[in-house]
Amino acid sequence: MRRGLLIGRFQPFHIGHLKAIEQAASENDEVIVGIGSAQYSYTLDNPFTAGERIEMIRIGLRSAGFDLGRFVPVPIPDVGEHHLWMSRVKATVPRFDVLYTNNPFVRLLAEAAGVKVREPVLVEREHLNGTGIRALMISGGDWRRYVQPEVAAYLDEIRAEERLRIIAAQLPTSERQVRGGQAVGQGS
Repeated sequence: MRRGLLIGRFQPFHIGHLKAIEQAASENDEVIVGIGSAQYSYTLDNPFTAGERIEMIRIGLRSAGFDLGRFVPVPIPDVGEHHLWMSRVKATVPRFDVLYTNNPFVRLLAEAAGVKVREPVLVEREHLNGTGIRALMISGGDWRRYVQPEVAAYLDEIRAEERLRIIAAQLPTSERQVRGGQAVGQGS
């Protein structure tokens, strides 16, 4: 059995993530979906818990017609010492044959550990990225077009927009402007 590993933060799970997982699923019998930075939540960069991200992924995959039995979600916490990260990943997830990543640093760490790496095809990267989608959620922009309707419904259920606005309002004005939430809490 061939097994691929795709690691992402999925903050939130969007159509670009779905396309990358579709590619990994087309090339493997099973796909381990690594939930990166799993220990972080309720921050601007990582607003959702690992459990919420697993829910989003399962909702998205089910909505796309996938057999959830082919996917193994595994929370992967960050490690402070980069040279140990890949060995921690290997100890945390089931055996895998190939790692899917477009992150040059993750590629460097994986290849140094002897792991085969493939780059998933990126779709509309300028729009389909978590940072931009979170900024749209904060500013009241049209973020829904970048996620599946079922995932958007889940994000509504957990009050994701409100959460992000509250988190952004706690930031100093200069940082909030850089991160796309300039109108939050400033009355402008």
